[in-house]
Amino acid sequence: MNLHRLLAARVEAGKPVRVGLIGAGKFGSMFLAQVPTSPGIVVTAIADLAPDRARAACARVGWDAARIAATRFTDDAARMVAADDVEVVVEATGHAPAGLDHAAAAIAAGKHVVMVNVEADVLAGPLLARRAARAGVVYSLAYGDQPALIAEQVDWARSCGFTVLAAGKGTKYLPEYHASTPATVWPYYGLTEEQARAGGMNPQMFNSFLDGTKSGIEMAAVANATGLTPAPDGLAFPPCGTSDLAEMLRPGNRGVLHHAGQVEVVSSLHRDGSAVAGDLRWGVYVVFEAPGDYTARCFAEYGVPTDASGRVSALYRPFHLIGLELNVSILSAALRGEPTGAPTGFRGDVVATAKRGLRAGETLDGEGGACVWGKLMPAADSLRLGGLPIGLANHVPLVRDVPAGAPVTWADVRIDPADPAYRTRREMEAAFAPA
Repeated sequence: MNLHRLLAARVEAGKPVRVGLIGAGKFGSMFLAQVPTSPGIVVTAIADLAPDRARAACARVGWDAARIAATRFTDDAARMVAADDVEVVVEATGHAPAGLDHAAAAIAAGKHVVMVNVEADVLAGPLLARRAARAGVVYSLAYGDQPALIAEQVDWARSCGFTVLAAGKGTKYLPEYHASTPATVWPYYGLTEEQARAGGMNPQMFNSFLDGTKSGIEMAAVANATGLTPAPDGLAFPPCGTSDLAEMLRPGNRGVLHHAGQVEVVSSLHRDGSAVAGDLRWGVYVVFEAPGDYTARCFAEYGVPTDASGRVSALYRPFHLIGLELNVSILSAALRGEPTGAPTGFRGDVVATAKRGLRAGETLDGEGGACVWGKLMPAADSLRLGGLPIGLANHVPLVRDVPAGAPVTWADVRIDPADPAYRTRREMEAAFAPA
């Protein structure tokens, strides 16, 4: 990599990379913490629904008074995106409809977009990436978040000439988690409600990580960016430690995969709740295969861990640093004109799935809520059944009953056809529908 060298040249020329951040929550704050020690990166403006809260976040992560005073704080994201002193827009709100609006505005204004908001990316990222390419700007997944790190590993393996059998991440999973709600989430994390409240932890957000929704969203983003695809039944969450990745994540009757070239999430828990040895709960992985006997022999000669055949191996990273690594995406976009992962097609989708029997007249409460969780499925299957994307399953009323475990469809809800996010999603579906 040569990003730091390229950045040094910008510093010498007196032309820092100028960033506008939308959303100063946890991810945004972690990025902001690195700015004072990143010469050549200047955050010119921060847009947040609560500008004073964003200003306080800057102070909390170590910004001095002079840096804070030199930064514009606003609740008007559209105006910030259009400003001449913003070169790269970082969308870190976590709100899918807002993310679509912000990214579209940035692309129209000729700005690069780093999409931390993976919910928005899965909702209509392929369309946004196509628009960005036509506008001559970069649309990128966010380095430090797991989808971009997985995309990097897949690119590494393919660039080396290996066949990628599987790629994904680890998480804590048990089947019962799919029914978890914000009211039941904290015991699964070993916390009391009082401890969570004292830590400022949002129960619906943490429930999204637990109930399988976030895993589905992230693997859909990986599928759309790499060409890997989901299994027909979505994620299986097999219990698997790092030493077993190569042996277990093989296709067909040799392992747990449905097919070669699959996205999958491995669990840090066995189904009885006991811990998996050498778990990958916070990390990412790629499983790859030697193309021939000579390469397999090289694996053995250089101590590469493999499956029993000696031909399949895995590379993993045990952790990710979230917003602390975001500079990589910002600099790649601004200095090289390249994304750190971006959608190239619509291959994976995440459909709202009933956590319990839902009744007509109920209003869905979105990702991590009490009504639905987001299930990964092949995009072609989602389009065929008319699945309601999890990113639009919030504040919409049901017009008919949905059984527990069943996908919610467009026909099951009443949604405003004039809603901008709905229209963008429908445009994306039409643009990427199978021929």
